[in-house]
Amino acid sequence: MDLIPWYIFGAYWLITALRVRRTKKTESLVSRLVTIIPMLFAFELLFSDLLRIGPLRLRFVPVAAWIEWLGFAIASLGIAIAIWARYCIGEYWSARVTLKEGHRLIRSGPYKLVRHPIYTGMLVGVLGRTLTLGDWGGILALVLVLGAHWGKARREEALLTAEFGEEYAAYRHRTGFLFPRLSSASGMDTHNPRS
Repeated sequence: MDLIPWYIFGAYWLITALRVRRTKKTESLVSRLVTIIPMLFAFELLFSDLLRIGPLRLRFVPVAAWIEWLGFAIASLGIAIAIWARYCIGEYWSARVTLKEGHRLIRSGPYKLVRHPIYTGMLVGVLGRTLTLGDWGGILALVLVLGAHWGKARREEALLTAEFGEEYAAYRHRTGFLFPRLSSASGMDTHNPRS
């Protein structure tokens, strides 16, 4: 049962990947591999026992039904956020760092608060799955996903800044990077406000 949100996530991604705009500009294969390789290891840790060896099998939380239910609820919330963000970005979505033909900035739905809500949702989903598993392999997976998405988001920001200039700078100023801003200095931002 704890995998149901992930099955929904995968099915939605496969179906909607068929309805995107043609690519105008994309990242290099090396940049793409910098994201894919850690994600493959992370998903192996989250959904298989193959890499669950040695200390990665040790638990950081006790086995308890309420912890598993909490993990399921958090994973479901994260997947819901990612799907909502994916719906809002629509035909401009890509698994790669790209610009689409006629690309425009999306500032509706979760994009009103966060510049990378798909990654936010996935991170929350992985956090939930990590709690459900309860072992250090899940923690390592969470770190891998955070690192992969952090780097990918930074590359996206560079591409969008080059394409949209001041429009994107203003959007960055109003929104958080991975988490909503609670103040002008929060949101895990990636830019220097004086730049």
